[in-house]
Amino acid sequence: VARPPSMGRAKKLRAQRVKHAPKKMIAPAKDPRLTQQKKQRELKSRQKAEAASKNVEQTPVSMFFAHNTALGPPYHVIVDTNFINFSIKNKIDMVKGMTDCLLAKSIPVVLDSVVAELEKLGSRYRVALKLAKDPRFLRLPSYLGKGTYADDDIVEHCRVHRCFVVGTCDKELRQRLRKIPGVPIMYIRARRYTIERMPEAFGAPK
Repeated sequence: VARPPSMGRAKKLRAQRVKHAPKKMIAPAKDPRLTQQKKQRELKSRQKAEAASKNVEQTPVSMFFAHNTALGPPYHVIVDTNFINFSIKNKIDMVKGMTDCLLAKSIPVVLDSVVAELEKLGSRYRVALKLAKDPRFLRLPSYLGKGTYADDDIVEHCRVHRCFVVGTCDKELRQRLRKIPGVPIMYIRARRYTIERMPEAFGAPK
């Protein structure tokens, strides 16, 4: 019966195996295969950058700087969750308040994503949900998929169709909408509706 090797002998055997093991070949930095791969990666990144720079969004002719001259009565105002909620808190009738601000017929527009958001918020926002389902309001389907954030849906609507006014008190959403030319933004100031980027709104408090 063969006896197991001692600890010293086992170490020697392991050292010998490591010594005589085949070494991995490392390619030099200037290897033509590596330089070719690097050039291909640089070319792909350059092509992506060029494709992104070529995709320039066309601004409609009706835009004069930030003002949209194509807008006219009846105005369609897309409202978000907090605009409905703050209107209730400030005791503003939405249709009357919009008409007083724009001095023309105004139709509040509620997207499906806004209604879904109000339904998720529960019983605390049941008055806002009831107001959103008012028959005077125009209901429009969402552009984006089900379960998307309401702000993203509003921005997408305004980017595709430049025929809406947006009612919101959300600072982040207002900053996003300011990047889209020709979209007037309605918000609440001193318990009244006011509007920016719409010089013909003579009823808005300055």
